[in-house]
Amino acid sequence: MTSTRPSTDERLRRWRLVLGGEPGAEGTGRALTGQDAAMDGALAALYVRGKGTAKDRGAGLGASAPSVARWLGDIRGYFPSSVVQIMQRDAIERLGLATLLLEPEMLEAVEADVHLVGTLLSLNKAMPETTRETARAVVRKVVADLEKRLATRTRATLTGALDRSTRISRPRHRDIDWDRTIRANLKNYLPEHGTVVPERLIGHGRAARGVKKDVVLCIDQSGSMAASVVYASVFGAVLASMRSIATRLVVFDTAVVDLTDQLDDPVDVLFGTQLGGGTDINRALAYCQSQITRPADTVVVLISDLYEGGIRDEMLKRVAAMKASGVQFVALLALSDEGAPAYDREHAAALAALGAPAFACTPDLFPEVMAAAIERRPLPIPQA
Repeated sequence: MTSTRPSTDERLRRWRLVLGGEPGAEGTGRALTGQDAAMDGALAALYVRGKGTAKDRGAGLGASAPSVARWLGDIRGYFPSSVVQIMQRDAIERLGLATLLLEPEMLEAVEADVHLVGTLLSLNKAMPETTRETARAVVRKVVADLEKRLATRTRATLTGALDRSTRISRPRHRDIDWDRTIRANLKNYLPEHGTVVPERLIGHGRAARGVKKDVVLCIDQSGSMAASVVYASVFGAVLASMRSIATRLVVFDTAVVDLTDQLDDPVDVLFGTQLGGGTDINRALAYCQSQITRPADTVVVLISDLYEGGIRDEMLKRVAAMKASGVQFVALLALSDEGAPAYDREHAAALAALGAPAFACTPDLFPEVMAAAIERRPLPIPQA
């Protein structure tokens, strides 16, 4: 079997890139030339200032849009997309380059991803008209990529869950779910006849043309929830495209905004949000509660880090009342690939005591979470 371990020379090269290109850097004895030297220059522009220590690291790119645009083009040529996205994020956070994203030529140079969309949304109100269309094009590209990745599996998973949720106990012959019927009646197996006596038939109800379930997505749009807002908007559009699910999308900070009428275009939804500000979960849940007409057929998904600026006890009473009426209540601390953010552990524990455990959910897991909620079975909560 051929070894995939790098050679000694390659390992020295990588270490030299990590340590920097100063003469005699850390005794590796490896000089940086050609593209390696150019790669080192791109890294140093972001992570090193002068010859100082780590605390001197910082603004090596300057503040001009042309120099930053050139640097963005360089790193896209030197590094894979996943690394480029990390370096862009570091540049925005470490060097204060967010305001440069208000310039169209800068937006055209960046590698678009969920984090960049979050940054653009936070700048939305300050964005000049000359930049807005470019920004929408960047956001639309990311949204289209996410929909392509997530939509098919989400629709298939939830369609199956909706079908299973309408099972009936006295199905007609053509509607019998034979696999589940046999498994449910294995205790009635007659070995002398080599058959199972089906005392209980399990089947699927005939597909209904109307709406089977109502889903309410209630999304905290505080600054820390940017990635969750992006993913939730995409999932909201996917759910809204399914005729058997009536989807409502509500975003909130200290105010509540219903964006349901924009669900046919998640880009419009995203530009209708305002990242940052305070949080009033109780007010948001009060609005969602007022929109519920079929509690036994409703799933409410709260996506929030649970830092409540409103009335805590009222918030918990509303959750308890919804659950008592038959609503399936799901509390997600995040809907992203980044894991759980900082969150209010006291409120999370209080929700768990009400039978609504709060947990972080990846986009890939979300369809399974929704399927479990629709079927009223235990949620697939990831192990911590």
